[in-house]
Order: sequence, then C-alpha cells, then structure tokens
Amino acid sequence: MNLPIPKDSTAGLILSAVFGLIFGVLLNKGRVTDYNVIVNLFRLKDFTVVKIMFTAIIVGGLGVFVMKGAGLIGEYQIKAADLLGVALGSAIFGVGMALLGYCPGTGVAAMATGRLHAVVGFFGMIAGGIVYAFSYTWIKANILSIGAMGKVRLSDVTGVPDIAWWVILVAIAAGVFYLLETKFKPSQEKI
Repeated sequence: MNLPIPKDSTAGLILSAVFGLIFGVLLNKGRVTDYNVIVNLFRLKDFTVVKIMFTAIIVGGLGVFVMKGAGLIGEYQIKAADLLGVALGSAIFGVGMALLGYCPGTGVAAMATGRLHAVVGFFGMIAGGIVYAFSYTWIKANILSIGAMGKVRLSDVTGVPDIAWWVILVAIAAGVFYLLETKFKPSQEKI
C-alpha cells in the first residue's frame, strides 16, 4: 500500500509547504540558522550541526525503514552512485558552506528569520542550479560516467542486511554523541 496522496496533487503541494515550514522552524530552534553555529563547526568549536545531522539521519532513516516494512511506501527511490560526481559535488558544497556559513536548507531558513546576508547564498544556489542545468549533458558524459555504480545501496554492495546497517549507524551516532559530549566539549564562543 502506498501513501494515498499523489506527490503532484494540490494536497501534496500543501503538505510539502507545511512540512517545509516545520522543517525551517526546527532548523531555527536547533540554532543552525545562526551563522556562528555553522562557522564554528568548521573551527571545531561547536558541534551542534553534527548532532542535528546525525539525529536527522537516524530518525529519517529509521522512519523510512519502518514505513517500508509496514507497506506504507513503495519501492525506494535511489539516486545513482556516481562516485566522481558525488565527490566533486561534496567538495563544492563544503566550500560553499564554509564560505557562506549556511547549507541550502539553513540558508533559506536563515533568510526567513531576517538574516539578509543569507540572500547572497540563495542567489548563489539559484545561479549554481542554472549552470548545472545548462551543463548537465557535458557533466553526464564527462563526470557522472566516472565511477558510476548505478542505483545501489549499501546492502546491495556489501551483502549486509538493512537492519544491520541501521544498528551500525545508530552505534556510530551514539559513539559520536558520547565523544562530543565527554571528550570534545568545545566552547560556545561567537566568532
């Protein structure tokens, strides 16, 4: 059984807007719409972003796993594992985040809270999306084809079942949380 709301319906669009609003509010409550929190991650002084990301990965991943097991969603929608493309995209993303102090989600949420300097990043995202769209044919032929593994998941590549990956991921997250709270308790100073 799939969820009864088609993704291109009016109800689907309204739900997307509502969940987007909730997501933005939660980002703001988690303090990741604050430039200093993001920049201090790169300065190894504030690990709020790491904690929020691990929490989102665990909760979201387990939620999808449970919904899939309960038959509430159909097949996984898997993006192709194009290793060179992912590596280059990650590098561009990381440099942009370090320079701007926001990732796309936190940047838009920061704009909504009145932080006007985030507008620069918003227009940068739009410009980057346009450049990517116009150069996609070249990128597909010359970058995405290198290290292309197709639509695979960790369980496909390793033979380790999904549930084991979730246990491993939760253990890693718990270990990281423990280390951050006990061994690497950074100062919360502003830059």
